[in-house]
Formats: sequence, C-alpha cells, structure tokens
Amino acid sequence: MKKTDEKYTSYVQILKEELIPAMGCTEPIALAYAAAKAREILGEKPDRVIIEASGSIIKNVKSVIVPNTDSLKGIPAAAVAGIIAGQAEKGLEVISNVNEQQIIEMREFLEKIPVEVHHTDNGITFDIIITEYFKEEYAKVRIANYHTNIVLVEKNHNVIYKKDVEGENEEGLTDRTLLNMESIWDFANTVDIEDVRDIIRCQIDYNTTISEEGLKGDYGANIGSVLLSMEGNDIRTRAKAKAAAGSDARMNGCELPVIINSGSGNQGITCSVPVIEYAKELNSGEEKLYRALVLSNLIAIHQKTGIGRLSAYCGAVCAGAAAGAGIAYLCGGEYKDITHTVVNALAVVSGIVCDGAKASCAAKIAYAVDAGILGYNMYKSGQQFYAGDGIVTKGADETIKNVGRLGKQGMKQTNEEIISIMVGKKC
Repeated sequence: MKKTDEKYTSYVQILKEELIPAMGCTEPIALAYAAAKAREILGEKPDRVIIEASGSIIKNVKSVIVPNTDSLKGIPAAAVAGIIAGQAEKGLEVISNVNEQQIIEMREFLEKIPVEVHHTDNGITFDIIITEYFKEEYAKVRIANYHTNIVLVEKNHNVIYKKDVEGENEEGLTDRTLLNMESIWDFANTVDIEDVRDIIRCQIDYNTTISEEGLKGDYGANIGSVLLSMEGNDIRTRAKAKAAAGSDARMNGCELPVIINSGSGNQGITCSVPVIEYAKELNSGEEKLYRALVLSNLIAIHQKTGIGRLSAYCGAVCAGAAAGAGIAYLCGGEYKDITHTVVNALAVVSGIVCDGAKASCAAKIAYAVDAGILGYNMYKSGQQFYAGDGIVTKGADETIKNVGRLGKQGMKQTNEEIISIMVGKKC
C-alpha cells in the first residue's frame, strides 16, 4: 500500500485513535472522566450527584475495582474518584495521580454525600450523564458512543458545548468501514514502521509491564499463574497466561496503565501480549513484531466495528482471533493463513458472552487466545471450518459481518437479560 493511498493515512490514524493509554477498566474511567469534567465546570465540590447510565455501562462498572481508590468498586466510586482526584485533561488517565488524602476524601464523600444512580435508555448502548449540584447551581456532562466523546456540557441551564448524537455513529473518528482483511494485510506488510513506531512501542512496553505484574502479584483469581502451574511453561501456555495475567491485574485494582484497543484494555492486552510473547520465542526481530502487531490490532478493530463498543458479545473473542492472526504472521503465514486463522477462531468461541468487567475476564481471554492459536494450527494442518458451519460463511470479511450482526443485533436481548440478572431484577 502506497503512502498516497487514502487507506494508508486512514489506517495510521485509526491506530492513533484506538491505541491510547488508559488506567483501569475503561468504563469506570469514562465515568470518572465525566465526573471530573463536571466538577471542573461546577467549580465546587458537589453536595449532590446524579448519575444516569445505560445498561451496558452499569454492567461493565458494577464488579470491577477502580484503580487508585484502595479497592473501591462500582459506579458511585468511579464518579467520586473523578470528582475528588480527577484531572479531566488527562482523558482516560484521569485518576492516574491520586494521593492518600484524596482516597480518604473519596470514602468520606461516599459516606456523606448522596450519589444517585439511574438506569437510562436513550437508545444508545454507551451513554453516561453526570449532573453535579452545589446548592442551587449544577453542572452536567454527557458522554455518548465512546469513552472520551463528550457531547454535552451544561451549567445552570446554559449550554456551553453540545454535539448532536445521531444514533450510535462515532462522530469525530476516522471511518472504520474502510477496514477489510485484504487491505489490512497489505498495510501491515508495507507500512513505514516510523509512522507507527511510537504507538506500537508504547503498546509493547505498557502491556508487557502489566502482564508481568499480574504474574508477580495476587490479583483476582490469578488465572495467569494458574495456567502456568497447570499446563507448564511452553510458548502456547505463556501466551495465554501472560495475556490473562494482564487482565488479572487490570480488573483487580492494579494502577499500571495499558494501551487499549477498541476502547478496551482487556482487548488491547489480548491482541498484543500473545504476539509479543511469540516474537520473543521465535526471535522475530523488531520490524516483524511491529508488523504483526499492526496486523493484529487492525483485525481486532475491524471485527469490533460491526459489533460496537459494548455488547453481550465478549470482545476478547475478537482480540484473541486477531492475536492468532498476528502469531500466524510471525510463523511465516501468508494471507490465506491469516484469514483462515480468524475464521476458525471465531467459529470456536463466538458464544462467549460479556457479563461485565471483572476477574473472570482473564479466563475468557485465555480461551480466546487459545482459539486463535488453534485456528492457525488447524489451517496449517489442512483443517478448517467451511461456509455453512454455523455463522461461518465464505470469506473472512463476510464471516466478520455475521459476527457483527450477532453481537450488535442478535445479542441485544441477551445483553438486557444479563443486565437484569446482574442488578437483581426478576423476570
């Protein structure tokens, strides 16, 4: 692909937009970001807070520990962290600088100040509205469709900033529909490494560091450590275990940042750490690793484009299939190997549901990575799933479209049922 090609510029920009740093699970961090911005606009510490959140936000925040809070969980905790210690200008690293006194203030705030949480349904899967009050004054901030997309800033009935929300379109971002498997393959093989060096270098450094921390520490259910003790230390197990360990740490309060993919740190870890681990094993060299990570990241984004940011479809599945493609590339795979790896992996694990961010995400990541590796080894052994085998159809892009339809439309009611179960509603 030539640098003058429209897709070349777009693909570089998509990587820049998606591969950004975040501390902690991105949905609670988005809440903290909105809350910090509202506090900034209000100019005072609020004496009352109202949080309106879509069901998928409630699902993804309910069970995960908010970093830099001394193990606080849940929607009120995420918002209060942003109110007390948030620096809105830092985006998804909004609560990266927190001191002990601020943690004490968070607990006091939660004990003394009313924080109401309401389930809102404005037809948007990703929707956060935070209104903070001080006496007779208020400030309101709304985020819609993706984690840093502020669409409304209002103070005392005065609209400071407003962006129209047109369904679930991601206004302001590069068009992801330009992605397809053949062009991603072309781009990964021809991209000038200097155009992506800084982005990919950060992903390697950040995500490797948190995966190593996950293996050293005691986080969640310690899936990474369990895998190594259960299956040994071969490359396939290490690839799964290190990815799982990154999630172990991230879902359970680790204060290290990650480079995300498709709005998710877990997906960023999943589509990068196994590829990095295989590159070490194979002595692939820097350039080949960078190209493999470009391939893996863009394939993950391509799959998520049809599904959307949040769904009942587990995003680790997409990232695991993409990691399989990156590993196939490192092993000398050609275009057919890459596409069949993705299709085979999707055929195996597309039934995994997302029931929010929590410790068990690490185990789902391990199985998704395993399916990606299996998908490649199947094709290398002359085996594959064929069109008509369930949701599999002819061509990787068409199968990815089917997955998008399944994740966005088919699992809508599943998502609502999961949310009802998680918040304790009876049928």
